Amino acid sequence: MTTVGWVTAFVDLPPGVHEAGTRFWSAVTAYAVSPARGDEGEFTTLVPPVGDPYLKLQRTRGGGGSRGAGGSGPGTHLDLHVASPIESAAHAEGLGAEVVHRSEHGYVVLRSPGGFVLCLVHEPLGSRPSPTRWPQQHESIVDQVCLDIPPDAYEVECAFWSELTRWPVRRSVSRPEFRHLVRPDGIPLRLLLQRLDEASSGPVTGHLDLASDDRATEVARHRALGATVVGDHGGGWTVLRDPAGGLYCVTDRDPRTGLGR
Repeated sequence: MTTVGWVTAFVDLPPGVHEAGTRFWSAVTAYAVSPARGDEGEFTTLVPPVGDPYLKLQRTRGGGGSRGAGGSGPGTHLDLHVASPIESAAHAEGLGAEVVHRSEHGYVVLRSPGGFVLCLVHEPLGSRPSPTRWPQQHESIVDQVCLDIPPDAYEVECAFWSELTRWPVRRSVSRPEFRHLVRPDGIPLRLLLQRLDEASSGPVTGHLDLASDDRATEVARHRALGATVVGDHGGGWTVLRDPAGGLYCVTDRDPRTGLGR
């Protein structure tokens, strides 16, 4: 049985936009950038002032990074922190995942049934950072990864993530295209499962979401850092594009609880 003790999100950045993306996400979060590590110096961590890190950056090779992140543009993949990556990988395979790489360093790279990249790692962490309080007197935090799922893969993907994590699925009362997994206390990232429209196809992708108690002020702060607004939705979120070209959202959810307000 897989027990997920922590979740880390990776922002995967092609070489040409890696520096700009790193600067942006460091500024958006107010987290310091760690020294580079990895065989090619491709990995860095965003280090919060208090609490354990849960956001990392990877410089990809354009066609896919060393940990299996695919695609030529910016993207997102997840690390699930477990007691035994080998045993959890066997569990994931039984649920329909495909193993992409077994590292000599102990982690296992997989693709979900819908093609989303995840890594199973053994790195015990447990101190969830608090939201950042900004000079404008509002709070925000990156606290959610939204999986964007084509409709023909939606039911299988929802079942896979719930059974892999052992977290229950909850349906949205007002928006049938959304479900989320109920994360245990202390886990830094919530998983939202979004069913895309009928015309969508291809592999499952993902993006980061922030929660903020003042969305308009938070969006203005992001624009000042170089983001552009793509769309503003009455459902309580704004879609933006970061300077590296990646999409993400700022939402009206409570930055302390992650729930709607």
